[in-house]
Amino acid sequence: MGRIKSERGTEAADYRKMHRPWGYYDSIDHGERFQVKRIVVKPSARLSLQMHHHRAEHWIVVKGTALVTRGTETFILAENESTYIPIGVQHRLENPGKMPLEIIEVQSGTYLGEDDIV
Repeated sequence: MGRIKSERGTEAADYRKMHRPWGYYDSIDHGERFQVKRIVVKPSARLSLQMHHHRAEHWIVVKGTALVTRGTETFILAENESTYIPIGVQHRLENPGKMPLEIIEVQSGTYLGEDDIV
C-alpha cells in the first residue's frame, strides 16, 4: 500500500470503492458477522430491486433524501432517519433528489458476500 500511495496517489484512497452505474459504495469496516458501507447514489438513480437470504440491512441517511421500497411499502427517508430491512424482504434504494444521496449501511448476518443478491 505504501508504494501505491507514493506512485499513484488516488488509487490508495479509492481501493475500497466499488463504482456502479447508480453511484458507488465504500466498504468502511467488516467483521465475521457484520459489514459497514458508505453508499452514494447519484441524483435520479436507483439500485435494483433485491433481497438477501443471509443478511439484514440497516440504512441511515446522512445526506439527501432516500426513496425506500421495503416489501410492499414505499416511503421517504430524510437526513438522520433510518430503516431496517429484514432478511428475505425485497427492497430498493432510490435517490429522488437533485443532489447525491449518502447513506451508511450496516449489514449483519451469517454470510455477507456480494453474491447474496436475488
